Amino acid sequence: MQENKNTRITHAFQFGFLGAIGVLTAIALGSAVISLAGIITSIITALFITLGLEPLVQLLQKKVKKRGFAIAIVAVGVFALLSAVIVAILPPLVSQAGSFIANLPELMREFVKLPWVESIDSRLGGAIGTALNSAGEFLVDSKNWPTLLGGVVQVGLSILNGAIGFLTVTILTLYFMAALPSIKRVGITLVAKSSREKLEGIVDKVIGSVGRYVMGQVVVSSINTSILFTVLMIAGVEFAVVLAFINFLLVLIPIIGSITGAAIVILITAATSPAETTIAVAIALLLYIQIEAYVVAPRVLKKAVDVPTSVIIVSALIGGSLAGILGSLLAIPTAATILLIIREVWVPRQDKL
Repeated sequence: MQENKNTRITHAFQFGFLGAIGVLTAIALGSAVISLAGIITSIITALFITLGLEPLVQLLQKKVKKRGFAIAIVAVGVFALLSAVIVAILPPLVSQAGSFIANLPELMREFVKLPWVESIDSRLGGAIGTALNSAGEFLVDSKNWPTLLGGVVQVGLSILNGAIGFLTVTILTLYFMAALPSIKRVGITLVAKSSREKLEGIVDKVIGSVGRYVMGQVVVSSINTSILFTVLMIAGVEFAVVLAFINFLLVLIPIIGSITGAAIVILITAATSPAETTIAVAIALLLYIQIEAYVVAPRVLKKAVDVPTSVIIVSALIGGSLAGILGSLLAIPTAATILLIIREVWVPRQDKL
């Protein structure tokens, strides 16, 4: 009897000890993932860009026959395009950004004077006006910028880290573009020979779907920004280049990007332009958002991802909650990949039962 009791105690101790080791291992792995978050983000970003450029590489590869030449042409073309865009928009962007920061307190004061903002502010005892005025005066003083960003040294480190991150993503993208066929081939050989042909077809569909989605999203964002910039220039709104640049980055985010970009533009327009100009800009942008949602985006993205709208919304929200903007960008192609695997693998297997 005593022997059985000791045995039970020993087994309980072993179970608890193994459980504790498991918890410590999970904590160690979590800490490792957190410490490697920057590298993991760079790798995911590079893979995302690689898959986005893959359709162009495959198209050129059919004409030049060699993948290396096709990659070189795409890389040179992308860098030339980015350089041209930077040269074209950087001078007015810097000029307007400086003017925007210098006029920020006045913009905030004008914003508070809007009737509906003034009404809300009066109900809150002037809290909105006081907060915005204080924030504007703080931000416009360049002496506060290093403090806001963590000190002069931290600003320098942030710039250096940004440059290193950009270089890392660029190198990884070029490497992934060159090694993508090899990576795909090695991955396929890990499954049974009888399943390799089917898996290769699924992988090709996933790569094509993600690539078309990335390119399609860039096209949608470019069209949106072009329309917005044209509207702002016609209306004579200040800071058109800055607002268009911000809008382009925001529209890349699924679901909420277009609405968020339009809201920011309308608020800045309301603070810098007459009421009739603000109303005209708001009507034009809201009208285009409807056209984009029902005409432009479906036509551009219909061949990229075959995902129900409800799944798109839920996946974008989950991705944004887990990984911020990058998670939102990756959520829809990830959902499309999962649905494709379900259709191609799980459903046929269930049909045979």
